[in-house]
Amino acid sequence: MTKEKFIMSFSGGKDSILALYRMIKKGYEPIALLTTVKKNQEKSWTHGLGKEFLHRISKSLDIPLLLVECDVNEYERKFEEALIKAKDMGATMCVFGDIDIELHKKWDVDRCKNAGIKAELPLWQQNREDLVYEFIDSGFTTVINKVNLKYMGIEFLGKELNREIIDDIKSTGSDACGENGEYHTFVVDGPLFKNRIDFTNEGIIKDINYAHLNIK
Repeated sequence: MTKEKFIMSFSGGKDSILALYRMIKKGYEPIALLTTVKKNQEKSWTHGLGKEFLHRISKSLDIPLLLVECDVNEYERKFEEALIKAKDMGATMCVFGDIDIELHKKWDVDRCKNAGIKAELPLWQQNREDLVYEFIDSGFTTVINKVNLKYMGIEFLGKELNREIIDDIKSTGSDACGENGEYHTFVVDGPLFKNRIDFTNEGIIKDINYAHLNIK
């Protein structure tokens, strides 16, 4: 029986990795990691990971990387074009790591509908905290690389996510999963990885509301 193929909407963070992991365990085949990158810049949208770093993740996961360069005005169109390309490569669905924000789900479904493929959300409407613990207990290693300073302090940057750190995050009043944008992560090791992703932290960059690691 031929495995059903999918493209993964991929940020490099814990939720997209967990969604990818679940789909692979169910027997689906990933054909590519779809990651959006800011036009004329080296960094990905949202998680701020560099192209070269993303390629290292792709190599360790042994899944091709489909980079989509776009600015905010063409984001939706470029994303849909990438989905159409994935469909031509044999994908019947795009997988997303969203958990319970309806606007996010609507965006996912609309993009896929326009491209003529299905939207699959394997984490949808599950307990946020349970998902974080499932991710940790599955053996993945992830690093906090961005925090919203309105919710969390700069001291969380560079921390590897574990149960103790989750307790610290909750003590700030933040969501354990960071689903409201309190923090972002990048995954460097775990069951899907052939090798741990080496990186260098070249310091902390701050703007008005956010602080993030300058990862190389």
